[in-house]
Amino acid sequence: MTNLPWPGAGQPEQPGHTRPTQSSAGPASPSDAPADTPAGARPAGQGQDDAGTFYAEIGGHPTFQRIVHRFYQEVAVDPILRPLYPEADLGPAEVRLRMFLEQYWGGPRTYSQQRGHPRLRMRHVPFVIGPAERDAWLRAMRTAVDEAELTKEQDERLWNYLVMAANMLVNSPG
Repeated sequence: MTNLPWPGAGQPEQPGHTRPTQSSAGPASPSDAPADTPAGARPAGQGQDDAGTFYAEIGGHPTFQRIVHRFYQEVAVDPILRPLYPEADLGPAEVRLRMFLEQYWGGPRTYSQQRGHPRLRMRHVPFVIGPAERDAWLRAMRTAVDEAELTKEQDERLWNYLVMAANMLVNSPG
């Protein structure tokens, strides 16, 4: 991993702890508004029909299901990641991530239909995410992606997005 400057969150915080939630009246900041963000918007040219999309190219639902399930197997035993998930059962988080990734890569829009706009930064505000949490998340995801047996080009495309998204969600210097 390369070291980049990370946005501070004001006061020092303990990684892995949750922050008090904001009122549901609106987004925490303008960057959390419903406008598409690089991590939440679909890649250009990917619409409702998944034919010709990255989603279809890598095998659709079964591939994303395998990747996300394997990722959450890693989360379940990781001492840095597990505290970030307040639910005892990781199943609902697994479903949410799978639906999000499927939608992002051109598959069904189930995520938005069930949960609204992704608003990744806003949804992660309650959690202190520093470089250690980002790196642990990427390690777990690397294991999952490696086991998916994608082509080199597919792996690179997916991995570049995952790294970008993980970096974007860092909200504490650690």
